[in-house]
Amino acid sequence: MKIRIVNHSKHPLPAYETVASAGMDLRANLDAAIVLKPLERVLVPTGLFIEIPIGWEAQIRPRSGLAINKGITLLNTPGTIDADYRGEIKVIVVNLSTEDFVISNGERVAQMIIAAHEKAEWIEVDELIETPRGTGGFGHTGTK
Repeated sequence: MKIRIVNHSKHPLPAYETVASAGMDLRANLDAAIVLKPLERVLVPTGLFIEIPIGWEAQIRPRSGLAINKGITLLNTPGTIDADYRGEIKVIVVNLSTEDFVISNGERVAQMIIAAHEKAEWIEVDELIETPRGTGGFGHTGTK
């Protein structure tokens, strides 16, 4: 699939790091480093603008290494970039650790996955088909 992209950042285009990678890392495009204190959140620009075909979306997800090693993750995850959005891709980064985290220019702060999606058509009914699970949810199967 080919996707049109405008790169106003100081960095190379996102790329798959391995042949089996689903996501491409997004880099912070900053004039100055950001110090993110514990429990603070910030909107980090990437300098990237994309044109996704209708029927597809870009999903913005956390990077597992930042999450486990530094307590850094994303809010509104996964974030969705719709096919008709033409603004800059920005990432909502939050520091869930007890230490300051410095986001430097070029830091890989998130990953982006391109995924197909379907449009739903609602069929209004009076009742739903029963299943063995029924209305059970939120831990109904236990923890062991």
